[in-house]
Amino acid sequence: QVHLVESGGGLVQAGGSLRLSCAASGRPFSSYAAGWFRQTPGKEREFVAVINWSGTSTSYADSVKGRFTISRDNAKNTVYLQMNSLKPEDTAVYYCAAGSFTVAADSFGSWGQGTQVTVSS
Repeated sequence: QVHLVESGGGLVQAGGSLRLSCAASGRPFSSYAAGWFRQTPGKEREFVAVINWSGTSTSYADSVKGRFTISRDNAKNTVYLQMNSLKPEDTAVYYCAAGSFTVAADSFGSWGQGTQVTVSS
C-alpha cells in the first residue's frame, strides 16, 4: 500500500489556476501509475488524469484536456495536477490514487483523503 496525501485545494474564481500536489509514502511510488479523480455529491467518482510510472505517458478526460496537466517527480514521491482556466463545473473533491495506467477507478488500490476545489463564477 502507498499512503497518499493531497494538498493545494481551495477557492478560486473562474478562469483562475490551482496546483494540486499528492505526496506519497510507503511502498516505492515510482512503481505505480498515478491518477487524479474527482467527485461531487451524489455522483460517481470521475476520472481526470493519469500518468505512468516514469512520467512519459499521460491521459486526460475530455472535459479537462488542454486545461489540466498531470506531472510527477519520483525523486520527491509527488504527483501534481496543474489546473488552469478553471470553470465552476470543475468544483469537486479531488482525489489522488496509485495503481495501474488506466482510467478505471477500481484499478487503483491506494487513495488519498481528497482535497476540495471550489470554482466560483
